[in-house]
Amino acid sequence: MATKGGKGIYVAALVLFLAGVGYLVASGVTKDSVYFLNVGEALATDASQLKQARLFGNVAAAGIEPMQPGPGVSFTLLDKTAPDKTLRVRYRGAVPDTFKAGSEVIVEGGMDAATGVFQASTLITKCPSKYQKQNRG
Repeated sequence: MATKGGKGIYVAALVLFLAGVGYLVASGVTKDSVYFLNVGEALATDASQLKQARLFGNVAAAGIEPMQPGPGVSFTLLDKTAPDKTLRVRYRGAVPDTFKAGSEVIVEGGMDAATGVFQASTLITKCPSKYQKQNRG
C-alpha cells in the first residue's frame, strides 16, 4: 500500500509543478509583450494598444530639437519603406553619439493618445557603415 500512495504524491506534485510553470509562462508573456512595428503599422494601430511598443525607422532631416531642460531629443521618425508616413517622437535621456538625421533608430515606449506623440524611454541607433566589412578589393 505504501507504493500506491507514494506514486500518487509524485503525480500530484508533478501536476502542481507543471501548473505553476504554465502560470508563470502565461503571465510573463502577456505582461511584458511589446509590439515591434514600423511607423506605418503604428499609425494604423489604435493608440490605446500602443501603451508599450517598439518602433523602428529613420530620423527625418528636419525637426530635430534638443529637449529643454535636460538631456533628450524630439524628432520625426520616418517609415523606412514609406517615408511619407511619419510620427513625432520625444525621448528623455542620454542621446547616442551616432544619432543624426537619416540614421536608423529603434525607440521603445508608448503613444500619448492625447497629443499623438510617441514618448520613448529607450533610443537605440544603428550605424551600419561603421560595422559592415569594407570592400578591400
